[in-house]
Amino acid sequence: MSVLAFPLARTRPRAARLAPLFLGFLALFAIPGATRAATPPPGSGELVLRGPDDAAPVEAPRLMTDVTVDVSGPTARAVVTQAFRNTTKEWVEGTYVYPLPEDAAVDSMKLVIGERIVVADIRERAQAKRDYEAAKSEGKTAALTEQERPNVFTNAVANIGPGETVLVRIEYQQTVRHTGDRYSLRVPLVVAPRYNPAPPIVNLVGEGPATGGADPVPDRDRITPPVLDPATHAPVNPVTVNVSLKAGFDLGALRSDTHKVNIEEAGPQSRTISLADGPVPADSDFELVWKPAPSVTPTVGLFREHVGDRDYVLAALTPPEGKAGPRLPRDVTFVIDNSGSMGGTSIRQAKAGLLAALDRLGPNDRFNVIRFDHTMDSVFPASVPADQANLDRAKAYVAALEANGGTEMLAPLQAALKDTNPEDTKSIRQVVFLTDGAIGNEAQIFSAIAAGRGRSRLFMVGIGSAPNGHLMQHAAELGRGSYTNISTIDQVAERTRELFSKLESPVVTDLTATFSEGGADVTPGLLPDLYRGEPLVLSAKLPQATGTLTLSGRIGGTPWSQTLDLSSAPEGAGISKAWARAKIGDAETARITGRMTAESADAAILELALGHKLMTRLTSLVAIDATPRRPAGARLSSAELPLNLPAGWDFEKVFGTAGERAAPIAPPPVQRRAELRRAAAPAVALPQTATDFEIRLWLGLTLLGLGLLVARSRRFA
Repeated sequence: MSVLAFPLARTRPRAARLAPLFLGFLALFAIPGATRAATPPPGSGELVLRGPDDAAPVEAPRLMTDVTVDVSGPTARAVVTQAFRNTTKEWVEGTYVYPLPEDAAVDSMKLVIGERIVVADIRERAQAKRDYEAAKSEGKTAALTEQERPNVFTNAVANIGPGETVLVRIEYQQTVRHTGDRYSLRVPLVVAPRYNPAPPIVNLVGEGPATGGADPVPDRDRITPPVLDPATHAPVNPVTVNVSLKAGFDLGALRSDTHKVNIEEAGPQSRTISLADGPVPADSDFELVWKPAPSVTPTVGLFREHVGDRDYVLAALTPPEGKAGPRLPRDVTFVIDNSGSMGGTSIRQAKAGLLAALDRLGPNDRFNVIRFDHTMDSVFPASVPADQANLDRAKAYVAALEANGGTEMLAPLQAALKDTNPEDTKSIRQVVFLTDGAIGNEAQIFSAIAAGRGRSRLFMVGIGSAPNGHLMQHAAELGRGSYTNISTIDQVAERTRELFSKLESPVVTDLTATFSEGGADVTPGLLPDLYRGEPLVLSAKLPQATGTLTLSGRIGGTPWSQTLDLSSAPEGAGISKAWARAKIGDAETARITGRMTAESADAAILELALGHKLMTRLTSLVAIDATPRRPAGARLSSAELPLNLPAGWDFEKVFGTAGERAAPIAPPPVQRRAELRRAAAPAVALPQTATDFEIRLWLGLTLLGLGLLVARSRRFA
């Protein structure tokens, strides 16, 4: 699928103007047995599905989602309730792709049918799929939840009766994000369309036909759900969000920059938060940010939980502010994504963030700027001094960028990580990568980072209303950097200032975590460098939570350490699942980077997942009602429910025009764009994913006109 982009052509309707729409949705969910005509009229904007044997189309089931989150100190427990409403007279199966946080430990699913509640079992993925398909064919109502990525899941619900509403309740645990004095909770609400690079075609001139390489996205069909064009369809999948916040310290500022919220105070340390506009379109991730009261300095976060015969601890350790030491020279490579998915508000946010970063470079720094879509180039052949002439040239280059084309991220990442002076110890080498991460080949990117990071540190900056948090967070971890998210243009100044101020501060290096008692199983195994105000979050499984934990390192040339008494840690909930989820992530990383074989990594993942009852790539949750409900001989129609386009995206510039989407497009040859040949830096040839649609259109119109002239001349001959 080609990805094209220009600035947003349509403005997003405000939530207040959508209130009548969602009242209608709520009415449909609330009225039992509500039905619609079996065949919606053409052009009505209704979603339709087809049954077997090309039967007449019927309206697809509706979906509504409610998210309730309880935040308690460093952890959050969320319940996601998805209501599938069948408004037809048919029996249907609905399939829906949806997001969850990239660090979510999904451990529970319930299927609610009227007054019956069916609790799901965790099973190996293949077995869960077989059990679901058998139940579906037997006419039993069933639900299957599968993980496609750590932040992308699929729900399938079979045998929803005519006029019936079926609820699927999914629960997960996650940790609260903490940077400096800011705590945040992010609830993903939409899966953004992914750019999936095609398998490479190797064609050596004069040496035979082209051959195909390994597909970088072998499951592309499972992460490419249908997306509605907002020009022809009103938003679907309304969502409500409610948060109960118990911070564990006196609260100061509390806000959401992504959604209007109502905030009710329930004490100095507690708040209740809800969406001010009621149900909103599932087209933009929800983020809540809070800070401690100005006079409060939160203590080090240390919590423990006893499960079975083991103790689990979670520690969030923040190095002291200290006095800023001498600023070391930096060699910074900035990479900016100007592909089609970055069109509209995203490219403006990315450019503003990059321009702010350029302004902070010092006279002893060196830098370069790389931009990419389905091609790439750079401002300079290599890093140059950050003098005024070079900065002016780079700023003019950035200001002129427009979003267009596909998202070929691998080559620019490898170019940015390439270090021409790996023995340099007098400067810090950093890569700052600005993107929405809307790609499907995450594993390929992770492998490249692990292989090529060297002494570089990778800092990911997520842009837009629905960034790929899994890619961003894990890339930063592998690159021993950090992840900063910019959801709105209003956040650019604050968050870029925080990020680049942090990058200029002395780092805590050579970090080690030591438990006084033996037998600790700690994650992460590779501790990152820490920047001033950046906490380290680690978890461990212990035979018993006694003794101490000591974190040691160096700030500049000065030794630094902090020791915590484990026995004084307060009780926390969900610590064991957070540890298990992190260990599963460690095993996935080891598999991707070759530190573990696929077989041994899968065995470790299965043991953790089944032992802690967690969803993974290899395990699924399946709930099956015991009683068959669909009458024998009654047909079952199936539908893949569509998603909204993320807010700020332009449908036609992402997917192409209707005519272009309708016609099959052959993979174009690998070629170099003219501007790549003229670039000062060595060009990198990448697949051209945009098409020559305009040329084809004019050619087609010309041939059509000639055909009409010929037909007219024959008619009157």
